[in-house]
Amino acid sequence: MKAKDRAGNIVHGNEGQEKVIRALYGSAFGRAALKVLTAPAVSKFGGEFLDSSVSRLFIKPFVKKSGISLDSYEDEVYESYNQFFTRRIKEGERAFIQTPEILTAPCDSKLSVQQITKTGTFSIKNTAYTMESLLRSKTLAEKYAGGILLIFRLTVDDYHHFAYIDGGEKTKNYRIPGVLHTVNPIAGEIYPIYKENSREFSVLKSRNFGRVLMMEVGALMVGRIVNHHEAHEVKRGMEKGFFEFGGSTVILAFEKGRVEMDEDIVRNTEEGFETVVKQGERIGRKSRLGGRTDRGYTDCRFCGKI
Repeated sequence: MKAKDRAGNIVHGNEGQEKVIRALYGSAFGRAALKVLTAPAVSKFGGEFLDSSVSRLFIKPFVKKSGISLDSYEDEVYESYNQFFTRRIKEGERAFIQTPEILTAPCDSKLSVQQITKTGTFSIKNTAYTMESLLRSKTLAEKYAGGILLIFRLTVDDYHHFAYIDGGEKTKNYRIPGVLHTVNPIAGEIYPIYKENSREFSVLKSRNFGRVLMMEVGALMVGRIVNHHEAHEVKRGMEKGFFEFGGSTVILAFEKGRVEMDEDIVRNTEEGFETVVKQGERIGRKSRLGGRTDRGYTDCRFCGKI
């Protein structure tokens, strides 16, 4: 999927990487290879290599090729590629807007918005999903019928730490085992990746946005999703966790009528673009309706008609 920044400029991705992914997912030979590459054991082996001191040899070439500036990150001597990949940003570089009614991004990513229908379904890249298949829980899925789903797709050049969007009470973490496809939209054209990939989720009983479903989805060569807390009282902007190497995804689901998304983000999704966002920046606001009416998502001035 193409992406735009908040000023409306088209942002080009890694074309070389996308060619490789298309070759893997678009051919019979490639799909045969994926049966090996997406296995958790292979990702585990890859993770062990990226933890080794030998892997640090790949850091400088990657930084140069990806055009990453390390000025915003803490000064550190990296002993492994994963230590570099999970590097921390300097304090103050990703400050969260603290205005209670403002909805902020949990991570650096490419964001798209999907409506959850009254029957609990949503669609990504022409692939139909249900909240029940995403969560493996019919009871929990029913709570988000008619709401919205925010998909924050992280690529290898993004800051791979994610944070809480609001203060409140967090439940324990639930892990759903699976395989590890890339989360690049190209893969979504072939495989139902959000039904198949390993993922973890919890629910935040937030102060301003109701019961927010928070999910992290692993991807190709991401064997580890690191969440810092089990059931816990949390604050807005507190780090929730991080991903190790690879692209990955954070998903937030909101109950019906709880939030109103910024118009540019909705418009970009309608036009087939993701929106580049940074951790802590505004992406929407608490619904003026407060989630207390039957007025739908498609009725909302800030939500558009997805």
